Amino acid sequence: MSDIGFSRYVALGDSQTEGLWDGDDTSGVVGFADRLAARLDTLQPGLLYANLAVRGRQIVDVLNDQLPTALAMEPDLITVCIGMNDVTRPGGEFTTALADLEEIYVRLADSGATAVTTTSPTVGKMLPVGRIIAGRLLQVNDVIRNAAHSHGFGLVDLYHAPSMSEAQTWSYDRMHASTEGHILFAEAAAEALDLPGSSSAWTHPRGDGERATVWERTYAQVQWTRGLFIPWLWRHARGRSSGDGLQPKYPVLQPVSSLVQDAHRSA
Repeated sequence: MSDIGFSRYVALGDSQTEGLWDGDDTSGVVGFADRLAARLDTLQPGLLYANLAVRGRQIVDVLNDQLPTALAMEPDLITVCIGMNDVTRPGGEFTTALADLEEIYVRLADSGATAVTTTSPTVGKMLPVGRIIAGRLLQVNDVIRNAAHSHGFGLVDLYHAPSMSEAQTWSYDRMHASTEGHILFAEAAAEALDLPGSSSAWTHPRGDGERATVWERTYAQVQWTRGLFIPWLWRHARGRSSGDGLQPKYPVLQPVSSLVQDAHRSA
């Protein structure tokens, strides 16, 4: 086994890091961070892992809640994937959110831990709202890239990866990764850490198979808008989140769970 040098890994973020749509709330969600933890534990058994991410969380939640909790655990590896809920949420707090994101990165750099962060993928091809929020998305991604460059963080650049524009990378709601997408995210994080066996293959397009007809695409769009987008928009307009009342699934450092290991082996 390679001596990768990590013994305490903490994951921060929102639904992508929590693992929404990779599994379910009955049997348990997995997600890219869990899959990365399992890979690290395979390379160097005995890894302790905490996942503080909760769906719906915003940049300020990571700054004020998740990050202090994580730093108190004295991790040697931290991943942070955050910002999309700030990009999509109506309101005038976005400039403050960008400043808070920069503060998160300063504190991460000061901690001495190895850090990996990720840009958000382009959503313009997946969502009608993507064209509306494209400017905000570019701004948050600029902060992320600049921080990675300035502080020497590992960077997962989902925005420019061709594989991120393919339908099978995303779940039915088009906002969260599918199981395939989470597997790709984990591969991307492994590459950012230069783990043995990692490569840039995760970026490569795999092909979407048969293309839907115009009618099929239109019908699917109507169904998605009525069943998913309108309820999501209404919830956001009221300042509500799908994560209200939820707690992190792995709030303290612990050995990598059997659920995580099983998901990694089945990937």
